[in-house]
Amino acid sequence: MKMIIAILKDDDIESAVQALTAASFRVTRVASTGGFFRKGSTTLLLGVDDEKVDAAIQVLREKTTAAPNEKRGTVFVVPVSHFEQI
Repeated sequence: MKMIIAILKDDDIESAVQALTAASFRVTRVASTGGFFRKGSTTLLLGVDDEKVDAAIQVLREKTTAAPNEKRGTVFVVPVSHFEQI
């Protein structure tokens, strides 16, 4: 299992979350600030099976926008050593 941490512009969040949930990914939104975009951003957390990481990242690519020479977002993929729903 992997944890995907995606930091996206606030403008892209609604379409990204809708597309991810429509594709059966479970998403947690966290309001965040920082130096990635120098304006509003939101962090998405997704617990994803290893074989579905590429599909989740593809949804993020499709649902984010950018002007020329601008980044669409930052995505970290982190291994999960233990997962438990309580």
